[in-house]
Amino acid sequence: MKSTSGDIIDLGVMHPVDLREKWADEAKNFTPWLAKEANLKMLSAALEMDLALEETESPVGSFSADLFAREESTNRKVIIENQLEVTNHDHLGKLITYAAGKEADVVIWIVKRARDEHRKAIEWLNQRTDSTLGFFLIEIELWRIDNSKPAVKFNVVERPNQWAKTAREYSATKLLQLDFWTEFKEAASRDRAFMDVFKSLQKEQPQHWYNLRIGSSYYLLELTVNTQKKLISVGFYIRDDKEFYAELKAEQEMITQELGVSKMTWKEANKDCRIFYTHKADINNRDEWATMFAWLREYAIKFNEVFRKRIK
Repeated sequence: MKSTSGDIIDLGVMHPVDLREKWADEAKNFTPWLAKEANLKMLSAALEMDLALEETESPVGSFSADLFAREESTNRKVIIENQLEVTNHDHLGKLITYAAGKEADVVIWIVKRARDEHRKAIEWLNQRTDSTLGFFLIEIELWRIDNSKPAVKFNVVERPNQWAKTAREYSATKLLQLDFWTEFKEAASRDRAFMDVFKSLQKEQPQHWYNLRIGSSYYLLELTVNTQKKLISVGFYIRDDKEFYAELKAEQEMITQELGVSKMTWKEANKDCRIFYTHKADINNRDEWATMFAWLREYAIKFNEVFRKRIK
């Protein structure tokens, strides 16, 4: 084939690749592959989510879910079930069992090919469940261009209805929060010192918090905005580890001095705990956003330095 300039355009030919050529065993090969951060990011991109691994072969009674993860921006629990074959009733039943056992908010079924009846079943579940629970059905493909290495392609066959929510369905406060975090992310991505510390940033969401990774899925940095009390904050979030929280509380004075602040807030809940520092700021005042972004970045870096070294 020739272009209008007369140059020959050399294009490769795409060839489908059998999934079993890459992953002979689903449990021994595919699940460990998907559990790697880079590969989970590819799945996250296809779903427009930000998944972080919690556990592989996560126990549910006498069974085990292939992958248990969380969505970092919302802290929603996610179950991932892999089936490198055509969908069947057995795996559909497992999905529901795992979702109930883990109290999951998001259920993801990855398959070679979805039968029409199972596609309709997932569609029906999404129509009948409330907005706190969603089911994804995904077909996975492998493709090779000429003699290249195989490349993965995730095709979303079914997704929860609420994932298609448009901006007009959000409240004015949610839209303000979304705008705030969107512009914060843009400002943070241009801050070389900040990005040297945090490497990558999550997708912004219409909510009052924004999370940053700190080296473990059990702990994270949480940036928040409070439109009613006109406050912003940076905090260290501890997931289900009261013993670690108690150890930090014993070092309260030292931690406060290291952060260079006068007073912090320590909150202990039934399972999760937070340690945070607040600052007076009204996000309704868009002219002050740049100042707020700078404050959040400054204390996020300080919190990272002080708490990361204390993580077990």
